[in-house]
Amino acid sequence: MTSRLFPALLVLCLAVTAASANDKPSKGTMTLTPAAPPDPDLTTYYVGLITKGPNFDAYDKEDRAKIQSAHLANVDRLAQLGKLLVAGPCPDNREWRGIYIFKCGSLQEAQQLAASDPEVQTGRLKVEIHPWMTEKGSIRDPEFPPPK
Repeated sequence: MTSRLFPALLVLCLAVTAASANDKPSKGTMTLTPAAPPDPDLTTYYVGLITKGPNFDAYDKEDRAKIQSAHLANVDRLAQLGKLLVAGPCPDNREWRGIYIFKCGSLQEAQQLAASDPEVQTGRLKVEIHPWMTEKGSIRDPEFPPPK
């Protein structure tokens, strides 16, 4: 399972980085990209790219431990609700701190779920949400069987 998820997340990260570099229209112009036709073999999830927030270093060790404990409890709560399918840190200790993959009905709902994180509420972390399409069953989602 992990061996299948890592390449998918790596490709996702590279794609988001490349798209971010190319999605800045010139001043005064607006570029619209038509939506791709729906593919019945794909489903949409919402990926949260977790980065350091403005208050990342603003708390002492004791407060950071309390915030982290509340953060982990929130991750467990969202997973139990079936809204958070994947969560984990990026251990290279750079700007990216982790990744979420939400299963929910809209970008707005994913943003609200991310905002429920105590690390986000304190400003230690921030989360940028992107819709992401992938083959049904390619990540652990009880709604879809594994791909054949």
